[in-house]
Amino acid sequence: MLVYERLVVFVAATTGQGDEPDNMKNFWHFLLKKNLPVDSLCSVQLAVVGLGDSSYHKFNFVAKRLYRRLLQLGGRSILPLGLADDQHEFGCDGVINQWVKELWTKLLCLYPLPEGKVVINEFELLPPKYHFEIKDDFLAHPVNIGCSVTAPNSKSPFAAKLINNKRVTDDNHFQDVRLITFDVSGSAISYKAGDVVMVKPRNVDEVVQEFITLLGWDPNVIFTLKQSDEGCPLPSDLILPSTLHHVLTYYLDIQCVPRKYFFELLMNFTQSDLEKERLTEFCSADGQDEVYTYCNRVRRTSLEVLMDFPSATSHIPMCYLFDLFPVMQPRAFSIASSAIAHPGTIQILMAVVNYQTQLVKARKGLCSSWLASLNHLDDVSVPLWVVPGSFVFPISKTVPVIMVGPGV
Repeated sequence: MLVYERLVVFVAATTGQGDEPDNMKNFWHFLLKKNLPVDSLCSVQLAVVGLGDSSYHKFNFVAKRLYRRLLQLGGRSILPLGLADDQHEFGCDGVINQWVKELWTKLLCLYPLPEGKVVINEFELLPPKYHFEIKDDFLAHPVNIGCSVTAPNSKSPFAAKLINNKRVTDDNHFQDVRLITFDVSGSAISYKAGDVVMVKPRNVDEVVQEFITLLGWDPNVIFTLKQSDEGCPLPSDLILPSTLHHVLTYYLDIQCVPRKYFFELLMNFTQSDLEKERLTEFCSADGQDEVYTYCNRVRRTSLEVLMDFPSATSHIPMCYLFDLFPVMQPRAFSIASSAIAHPGTIQILMAVVNYQTQLVKARKGLCSSWLASLNHLDDVSVPLWVVPGSFVFPISKTVPVIMVGPGV
């Protein structure tokens, strides 16, 4: 119960058009109850940081509302509201790094360490998130996608067969836009105008093979995970035991632009003094401009960074795999079809992300490039599910609707 906590740190993301994330909905509805006393949280100290994007109108709307409501209920804030912005040149880290530093300073004042205890070094190597156990006598489970009598969701997506993948822009046009059609018959999926289809992407085979070759790991090794800390539960959407190849293909985002902690881990793994010096600079406050130039500005991927630090890469323990790389997130697409006009199918219009930076190799979108590469003649399936959209049409068909389709 929140009222019995002494200190709570809230990290709140904003989704859609100023909506709270799904895992926050029940908690938010509880906080909005009118019968809650105004001093409900008078004994609770709190800090709130929001994760947002200032290119959206309702920037960090959820964090702002949450912060106000907690104060209305008597909560005592120990820090000003932090508003991280993905548009910052350093991404959300541009705000979060300083906010976290101020949080630890405040916490050490409020709750001094016991005598004889000291704060660990900022860059000290911590234990991995999970413990690896190699399983020689187990068979790995297949990908958890298939038909279901209930509506598919993020835990159990539907394997929708690709019916068509057609380019709708001229071959000479700079933008490759695809009309992609999925067969969802027999899936219990239903949708209406304004709804969104969530697609679970995967890394293409060439990238996975490049990663495996670079690190020299056995892609067929079968492993399971064990908790190394009670506060860090095992991933609920990963079927275990699993193979390294499966995890690299379907689960971990090995093509993302790395965050600060990625460089901190490499700094601990490298045996090269030259690499250690450069990585230490990347991890320092004074080196953030250097990191931005090297990584963020040109959108250098984690895999490409590993190539630039061969000593660190060759000494990465497999047990730190889940610490180095984040989980691949599903991609949201507005549904471009009508369930009435096209029953049993879902269509999306997708612009393929492909652009050039100062790097020789073009930057490609993980999901859009994968989908664009698929051929419907190869009998391929795509894991997906549908979520309600934030845009709702009037129930009555007699209500006039003005629709604008801007284009270039």
